[in-house]
Amino acid sequence: MTQSHPRISKAVIPAAGLGTRFLPATKATPKEMLPVVDKPAIQYVVEEAVSAGLDDVLMITGRNKRPLEDHFDRNYELESALQKKGDAGRLAKVQESSDLATMHYVRQGDPRGLGHAVLCAAPHVGDEPFAVLLGDDLIDPRDPLLQRMIEVQERHGGSVIALMEVDPEQIHIYGCAAVETTADSDVVKVTGLVEKPDAADAPSGYAVIGRYVLDPHVFGILRRTEPGRGGEIQLTDALQQLAQDEKVGGPVHGVVFKGRRYDTGDRGDYLRAIVRLACEREDLGPDFRTWLRSYVAEEMQQS
Repeated sequence: MTQSHPRISKAVIPAAGLGTRFLPATKATPKEMLPVVDKPAIQYVVEEAVSAGLDDVLMITGRNKRPLEDHFDRNYELESALQKKGDAGRLAKVQESSDLATMHYVRQGDPRGLGHAVLCAAPHVGDEPFAVLLGDDLIDPRDPLLQRMIEVQERHGGSVIALMEVDPEQIHIYGCAAVETTADSDVVKVTGLVEKPDAADAPSGYAVIGRYVLDPHVFGILRRTEPGRGGEIQLTDALQQLAQDEKVGGPVHGVVFKGRRYDTGDRGDYLRAIVRLACEREDLGPDFRTWLRSYVAEEMQQS
């Protein structure tokens, strides 16, 4: 008999990172506000949470992150100017971000790692399971990963992490999961986790990507977790404890994702994400694809 678990309604988005890989662009502009075509990356993430039914969003911010709050707030001067011009299309786009969800904000203070950022959400989340979405990972809305993770958590309880199979030479930049198969082809049981292992030490080819559905018991573990790799409090270390002892907060499962993911935390992948998404836009795609074909053909002739 399937056990019923509390419905998830809250999403946490850590957004306190400095964005050093995108300097000097991020010297005064949060990396989360860098545009992906004509929308900041962070808006795609909030839209994903809302599409999964999570309309209560807590953003963990830091210094120089005020533009994030401004983006999801009303801008009456701009709205009034667009209204006077009769520009209904752009007015709707401006108002869309402020009407997406109920937004909350808390500052992390010291940059002490993802685990510490998640711990900052404890007073807001309370004793409910919740989702964590990292702003560097954009998941294509046609591939509803978060919805699937919520379904798995509601069925099994505990925590659920998103996994993606990567090339062995890339595993050292991710957390890596040791897994056992289950009756569902896209779901595995997680038995252990290692943060950024060498390829030879990796327990599998499954990398942890930036989506989590967490049991609130994770907060108690994070409070006791000592700084790990990089001198930071690692969420991976807390999940490792949950995976080893189901009595603490239930099991840890993984959803194996094979859909479209865009890593906007890497400069090359950020550019590729813009090209892919622009090509698929009805308003931009036809002309942009024509130009892109021409550009590639010219480059090939010259090489």
